[in-house]
Amino acid sequence: MMGLLKKRKFNDMKKHLIFLGPPGAGKGTQAKRLEENFGFEHISTGELLRNEIKSGTSLGREISDIIKKGELVSDDVIIEIIKKYLTFEIVKKGFVLDGFPRTVAQAEKLDLIVKQLDFNIDVVLYVEIDENTAINRISNRRVCSKCGAIYHLEYNPPKIEGVCDKCGGSLYQREDDKESTVRNRFEVYINQTFPLVQYYSQRELLVNIDGTKTPDGIFNDIIAALK
Repeated sequence: MMGLLKKRKFNDMKKHLIFLGPPGAGKGTQAKRLEENFGFEHISTGELLRNEIKSGTSLGREISDIIKKGELVSDDVIIEIIKKYLTFEIVKKGFVLDGFPRTVAQAEKLDLIVKQLDFNIDVVLYVEIDENTAINRISNRRVCSKCGAIYHLEYNPPKIEGVCDKCGGSLYQREDDKESTVRNRFEVYINQTFPLVQYYSQRELLVNIDGTKTPDGIFNDIIAALK
């Protein structure tokens, strides 16, 4: 019965989503909750790029240098990765794009891609926070080097400093989570990504979400918007 209930709720929802918002808005956290609770495929461009970096290819090294500076990866690289992923069978049931598009030019190319694949973007969720909140959330984030578990030194600290509760792996701060990089990322967001708010608002796809609420409060607002 629970499976049928969850499936019915999912079928009532809009299924092709974009998350917008500055670094630290919690887009990734909320996208994962949609994935776990309703089966949306979470497409994180950040994760796709990190996987490319781990592969050790020349493209991965190029991406690593760009991210360390807090700059944006070129449109051509991002779009090629996204286009390939959107052709996978698994995304047809519903997906959340997290971290893409980041510019109006990318949004226009995404419009062409989804048209070619014969579906539409249903809703764009804009999670709002200010710069100070973004810096606090990101610069205090730590990641497990083994299992990838994420901690926050203030809100969700590990039981033992520098050690993962789940697997005992060592915790580290990603280069793109350092305060100086976060400030630069926020400035880049304001200059290049914020115009997307107007772009999707004009298409009547934008829904504003208060990112300063608790994770549960944000999630409830998202579910209400998708229904």
